[in-house]
Amino acid sequence: MKKKVAILGSTGSIGTQSLEVCEKHDMQVTALSAYHNIDLLEQQARKFRPEIVSVYCEDKYAQLRERLADTDIKVLAGDEGLQAIAQMNDSDILLNSIVGMAGLRPTLWGIEAGKDIALANKETLVAGGELVIDAADKKGVKIYPVDSEHSAIFQCLQGNDRRQLKGIILTASGGPFFGKTYDELRSVTKEQALHHPNWDMGSKITIDSATLMNKGLEFIEAKWLFDLEPEQIEIVVHRQSVVHSAVEYNDNSVIAQLGVPDMKIPIQYALLYPERVECPTGRLSLTDYGKLTFEKPDYETFKCLTAAIEAIKLGGAYPCLVNSANEEAVRAFLHDEIPFIRIGEIVSSVLKYFDFSEIKSYDDVAEADKAAREYVRGIISRA
Repeated sequence: MKKKVAILGSTGSIGTQSLEVCEKHDMQVTALSAYHNIDLLEQQARKFRPEIVSVYCEDKYAQLRERLADTDIKVLAGDEGLQAIAQMNDSDILLNSIVGMAGLRPTLWGIEAGKDIALANKETLVAGGELVIDAADKKGVKIYPVDSEHSAIFQCLQGNDRRQLKGIILTASGGPFFGKTYDELRSVTKEQALHHPNWDMGSKITIDSATLMNKGLEFIEAKWLFDLEPEQIEIVVHRQSVVHSAVEYNDNSVIAQLGVPDMKIPIQYALLYPERVECPTGRLSLTDYGKLTFEKPDYETFKCLTAAIEAIKLGGAYPCLVNSANEEAVRAFLHDEIPFIRIGEIVSSVLKYFDFSEIKSYDDVAEADKAAREYVRGIISRA
């Protein structure tokens, strides 16, 4: 039987690579969604012939429906489309690669429908970690990490007693500005921030990597995925992006997962777990790299990383607040409204500004998200 995969965010970097993996291993693609790129979405739809395609921007809906009128593919839009895909009967696993807070509700919808989740949306667990994990436990749903770091940890845990885990080591590339001082970051341009040394990603995630917010979000995500205390998570800057992360056991043994920096490896492991099959990526040659280096992050310069770690220690709505503030600040930076260093300053400031209670429902998440965004927009408008 072919494995049936529904993909949210199919036109992004993770989505397009996921389709390569599906094609390589003859998996059936049952649904595809995009935010607004209907040109690529149409191409994907004609190639993979899913049951459903959906575009989130509703002003693109009529055009997409007209383009696919000669097919029997059902065309949807907005939240209705995301929910239909997340809960469709004819899929075995839902791959969520939507960027940002918009990915949380589809994950919850998929879990409610009893779908296993291949998770590439960090914000799902950052903003709603306890809600998502509790819902998955109640439904008996598996969450397979797609991020290279969390996939590495997941792989290193296989075949070992989870109770013997002492902690984990999250590796970070350090982004394009590792080693820079805070003053040097004042003159950073958008073009420089969008130039990642190792990975090809979308603009928002690339900026998050430049500020190290990406690693802060992964820190929070790891806490929920692997049921850890913040003190059990160590971040190490590894410029070569060959060691994707590691775990430490109570005998002080450290087991790491290595590979070339290519997302198709963790995507494939999530979709085909527990099988390991040939992957459409390069083979790792350690001698080609020659040496691997490991350094401590600069928590003082990269304020986003510090804020994210502090947020998960505070708990409650704080992870959601810093995430939403970051999304707004990154949007403003990409639109030339604020300088690069203001991202970290703004994200850090929400920890002092807000006093929020626990997250008990999706409505609580939505309230915190809205408050943080309004706060950031207010700061920017007054600048």
